[in-house]
This record gives sequence, C-alpha cells and structure tokens, in this order.
Amino acid sequence: MIENPELYIEAFASSGSDVITVHVEATHHLHRTLTRIKELGIKAGVSLNPATPLVQIEPILNDVDILLIMSVNPGFGGQKFINSVLPKIKTAREIVSYLSPHVLIEVDGGVTLDNIRAVAEAGADIFVAGASIFGSRDYRRTIGEMKSILSP
Repeated sequence: MIENPELYIEAFASSGSDVITVHVEATHHLHRTLTRIKELGIKAGVSLNPATPLVQIEPILNDVDILLIMSVNPGFGGQKFINSVLPKIKTAREIVSYLSPHVLIEVDGGVTLDNIRAVAEAGADIFVAGASIFGSRDYRRTIGEMKSILSP
C-alpha cells in the first residue's frame, strides 16, 4: 500500500505490471486513478482495508477487474486473519454478482490451510497466502493442499 498511487502508475506500467491495485484509502480521486490504469491497457484493482465499508467501491465497481478485500490491516506479513471479514467477503460476492459479475474477488492476509475453505465459500476467487506458504517447510506441498481443499 502506498499513498498517492496515481503518482506511480506509469512507473509500474512501464515495468511490466499486468494489474495495478490501489487502496480506496490511499487516493483522493479513485475513479480518475482507475481510469488512468485502464488507459494504459492494464487491469485495474481496488482494495479495501478490513474496516472500510463496501459502499466505498460501489460507484466504481464497473471500472475494476479485481476487488481486493484485505483480511488483515496492511503493514507486515504473517498477521492473523480477521474472521469478521468473512461476512464482508460474502456481501461483496452478492454485490459483485449483481452489479459487475466480471469482477474477481481477491482476499489477502492470513489465508491458511485452516481457513481457505471458509474464504472460498464466502465468495473469494483469488487467495493471497504469503506467510502460510513461505513459512512452511514444503511450499509445493502447502500449495497442493490448498488446491486440494479448493477442489470440488
């Protein structure tokens, strides 16, 4: 998470980014920022911190490809998943399905083998599981177990 992400869009784009995700809380002109990302031919994502309400993204939902819901407060890796975010993910799924079914829902923070099924059942499409993978002894096995849990 960076402040004033609009100042860095071109740098990330020229470095080869496929997707640029900005936090609602980090920019004053969210629509303008997302529009600039799209103008550069890059997928646009918008992120919400755990305490930020979903109403913040409803006006721009048609302008994004990914809705990232943070399940920890940004700052450092290895934090514990905030369980009260699960209903928010479920509500986001309902809103996205109704308003912008093309939008993927990503969840970042504290995703583990113990909670990935609940996160998926709440409506997530993409899972960020940094510490639970890189903190394991066998990355491949941990990823395989996660995929197995998510398989029908």
